[in-house]
Amino acid sequence: MTALLTPERRSEIAGRALRRPVVTLLVCYLLTRVLAVVAMAVAATWFQTPAGVGHLHPTVSDILGSWDSVWYRRIAEGGYPLPLPADPDTGRLTYSAWAFYPAFPLLVRVLMLTGLPFTAAAVGLNLVLGAVAVLLVWQAFRFALHAAPLPARERLALVAAALWCLYPATGILVMPYTEALACVLLPAALLLLMQRRYLWVGVVALALGFTRGVAPALACAALAHLVIRWREERAAGMVPLRGHRASAVVMLVATAVSALAWPAYVGLASGLPTAFFDVQAAWGQQPDKGPFVLWLAWAWDERGIFGVVVLLALVATYVALVLGRHGRWLAIELRAWALAYPLFLMAVVRPITSMWRFLLLDFPVAALVASVAMRTSTGASVVPHWRRRVAVVVGALVAGVFWFTASLLTFTPWDATPP
Repeated sequence: MTALLTPERRSEIAGRALRRPVVTLLVCYLLTRVLAVVAMAVAATWFQTPAGVGHLHPTVSDILGSWDSVWYRRIAEGGYPLPLPADPDTGRLTYSAWAFYPAFPLLVRVLMLTGLPFTAAAVGLNLVLGAVAVLLVWQAFRFALHAAPLPARERLALVAAALWCLYPATGILVMPYTEALACVLLPAALLLLMQRRYLWVGVVALALGFTRGVAPALACAALAHLVIRWREERAAGMVPLRGHRASAVVMLVATAVSALAWPAYVGLASGLPTAFFDVQAAWGQQPDKGPFVLWLAWAWDERGIFGVVVLLALVATYVALVLGRHGRWLAIELRAWALAYPLFLMAVVRPITSMWRFLLLDFPVAALVASVAMRTSTGASVVPHWRRRVAVVVGALVAGVFWFTASLLTFTPWDATPP
C-alpha cells in the first residue's frame, strides 16, 4: 500500500490514465454508476417512507420508477393523451404527459419492441447514453480553438470529465429521465459548432428540440462562435465565413425552429395554440411573471434584502469564474453556454429543487471545479499536490451524491421536493 502512495507510483498511474483516457473515463463512469445505485439502495432502505411507494420495503426499483419516470413510462407505453386533460371545474388544462419531450420515451418504446420491460429498456439506454456523454464532454474540454493555451490541458480535461460523473444529481443519468440523451446531444452540438460543421449542428439542435427546451442558450453559444470567427477572419484580411455563410444561416434557423418545434406540435395536435405553455403552467411554471422575477422574489421572501444580495453575489461569482482565469482554458463556445444556460434557467424556471437536475447540462462547471482544485491561484500551472486537492473535491461530491439521492430522489407524499 505504501508503494502505491509514492510520488513515482502516483505519477506512473496518472501517466497511464492519460495514455488511455477513454478507458480511464469509462472506468470512472462505471464506478460512479455503481455509486449512484448504492446511494439509491441506501435511500430506499433508510430514507424512503413506505407511504411514498405503497409497500413496506422500498427498493432501488422504487427509486428508479419514481417522479418523472412515471410520466415517461406512460408516454412509452401509451403515448400522449388526446384530448388534453382539463380540470372539470375550471376547464383549464391540467397535469399531463404533454409537458414532457418525446425523444427519450420514443427511443425507449423502440427498445421495448424487443420484449424488454420499460424500466430495463430505459435504464439500459441511459447507461449507454451516459457513457457516450462523458466521452463527448471530455472531447469538448480538450478542444483548444478560441481557448487560452494550457500545457496541462489533457490532464485537466480528463479530471474535469471524471468529476462531471460525480455531479450530485448523477443518479438521474441512471433513471428513466431524458437528461442522459440531452447530455449526449448538447456536447455533441457544441463540439460540432467548434469544428465549424454548422449543418450537423442544425441537425443535432433539431433533435435536442424534442429532448430538452434549451435551444435559446445553445443559440447564444452559436452566435458567440460566429461573432468571434467573423472578427478573427476580418482582422486576418479574409472574407468572414467564406464558404460557410449559408450553412451558418441554416444552423441558426434550425436552432430557432428547435425552440418552437415541440410547443408547436402540441398546439397542432391539441388544436390549442398555447397548449404546451398552459400545461407547463399547470406544473407551476409562470413565464408571465417575467424573467428572473420569481428568483428575486424567492430570495426576498426567504431572507429579505440579504437574500437578494446573496443571490446576486452567487451569480456574480459564477460569472467571474467563467470569464476569469479558471474559465479561459475552455473554448469560447463552452463559456458562452456556461453563461447562457443558467441565466436562461433563472429567466424561465421558478425556484425549484429540480434545478439540481437541470444543471447537469451545465457541464463546464466541472471544468471550473477541476481548474480551481488543480491550478495555482493565478491559473498559470498545475500545482504539485493537485491529487490531494482533487481527492477532497471527490469526497465532497460523493457526499453530495448521497445527499441528493436521499433528499430528492425519495418521495414523501406530504413533503414533495422533486428532483
